[in-house]
Amino acid sequence: MQQPIWNFEQEPFDESPDESSINLRAYFDRMPDEKMRQYSPGWTDGQVIEWDGNFTEDGHLLLPCSERDVEIGEYRQVLAACMRYRDRVRGQYSHSAL
Repeated sequence: MQQPIWNFEQEPFDESPDESSINLRAYFDRMPDEKMRQYSPGWTDGQVIEWDGNFTEDGHLLLPCSERDVEIGEYRQVLAACMRYRDRVRGQYSHSAL
């Protein structure tokens, strides 16, 4: 597996992280920038779930090796933080790497 160019997983946390919160950040590190830029905060939860394509029928993100379920509210919050992180560091990477 190719390592992502992003390192949001290592950014400081506001609260004490658990395995699931770290895995969620790693999940977003592997999401292509082009896909992430398609996201709209105005979408319904159903639209976000469909766009991501990796949610269970119960509405939880399918995140292997995690101790708890990640629900859509946490997903959106961490995704927004990841997008801010990428906006901040994007200039440090060449466009071919993105």
